[in-house]
Amino acid sequence: MNRLDYAALAGLPASVVRPDRSAPPATGIVHFGPGAFHRAHQASYIDTLLASEPGWGIAAVSLRSAGTVAALAEQQGLYTLAVRDAESSYRVIGAHSRFLGPDDAAETQALLADPGVKLVTITVTEKGYCLASDGTLDRVHPDIVHDLAQPPVPRSVIGWIVGGLAARHAAGAAPFVVMPCDNLAANGAKLKAALVDFARATAPELADWIAQHVLVPGTMVDSITPASDDALYADVASALGVKDRAAVQREAFTQWVIEDLGDPATAALGRAGATLTNNVAGYEQAKLRILNGTHSTLAYAGLLRGHASVADAMRDTVLAAFVDAMIRGDIIPTLTPVAGLDLDAYRAAVLTRFRNPVIVHRLDQIAIDGSQKIPYRLGDTLRWHRARGDMPGHVVTAIGCWIAFLMQRARAGEMIVDAAGAALTEAAREGDAAAVLGRLIAARIGFSADLAEDSAAVEAIAAAAQHAFDGDWSQLHTR
Repeated sequence: MNRLDYAALAGLPASVVRPDRSAPPATGIVHFGPGAFHRAHQASYIDTLLASEPGWGIAAVSLRSAGTVAALAEQQGLYTLAVRDAESSYRVIGAHSRFLGPDDAAETQALLADPGVKLVTITVTEKGYCLASDGTLDRVHPDIVHDLAQPPVPRSVIGWIVGGLAARHAAGAAPFVVMPCDNLAANGAKLKAALVDFARATAPELADWIAQHVLVPGTMVDSITPASDDALYADVASALGVKDRAAVQREAFTQWVIEDLGDPATAALGRAGATLTNNVAGYEQAKLRILNGTHSTLAYAGLLRGHASVADAMRDTVLAAFVDAMIRGDIIPTLTPVAGLDLDAYRAAVLTRFRNPVIVHRLDQIAIDGSQKIPYRLGDTLRWHRARGDMPGHVVTAIGCWIAFLMQRARAGEMIVDAAGAALTEAAREGDAAAVLGRLIAARIGFSADLAEDSAAVEAIAAAAQHAFDGDWSQLHTR
């Protein structure tokens, strides 16, 4: 079977959407971290933009391994995006123009210095930014220590970007826009501060230039992107009639929210379908509380009720009705209205996404690291209501389900996959739910110390947890 490339485009089935080009586009973007999410998400927007505005091609840069960029290069940058819904659809993405791995440092440096590159985007996961727990640059991170010693080839994405900006500054050229695309709260502000801090350690004048002239818009991205596997590759080969080892898949829903700083690169992405706003934080808060809060609720309540995936849990009519009521009654009232964001429409879209039978999102994966997620996904909503003297019954039940989940796992001898897993297991091993909750609050695991002073909330959460652990689900029917 032939491999997907530009020569193969004309022979693809008519139902397959494809780029109207005969060769890779000219480069205007450098992207660090060309994994599946970038290729399924941001690159699809760029591919849309390229249909009417050439010159925004993406140079894919992988700092750690050459596997992905090598696969892209073999196919001239083309790959299939399979959109998984009730009926799958297929689109060939042709947004990538250059393919650079760890051995291509000189070419990467040249691209960052090239005034034709207007935008640098990043998907390297939260860890890839080398930030400390307070969100500032981690000066003792091994990669940062290495890069501050000013070797010819940096290890960190921070070092690479500052190096590229230094080349622009030295040449008297305009800087590129830097755009983080990992879901880190206030990602733009944190990345810019880290860039300035890094530069100040070796070149104060450069640091001042970055602080004054370099735009780093905040962003929020969203689309469920299951990992590529042999089943996907076989499905794509059957649908397209060509071999594609760079294929990716995602749900139909996709969202890219970008802080509008008035620059041409951001404006271009807006024309491609990204949402431009002056309030990324409002979108982040809505996603965290509505989507992520509901995800965690489905995970813990769903596992306790015997379900394995989000779609399975949403087929549980009682549980589906419960999370819908939780969003309407407990969560949406806590959210500040954001221009352009219809919260009820967002609620409906989230629940529709969760019902997608083709996307298998396992509840045990969502349940990982609950001690770090619960305080923000559900705890902030609880605190908002308690500050006003209200008791948000649905959220209380959801938090109680997390405690019941811990009790069930600990007493079954099953591993609790969490950064605080050992401590959670010890706290949940014996006693009733009130005792377990007391230990968690005392240890400040998943709960802040001030909750201990709110006896009504503590009593309500403990009661909900005990009901869930005992298998008494009447609380879902009566909320």
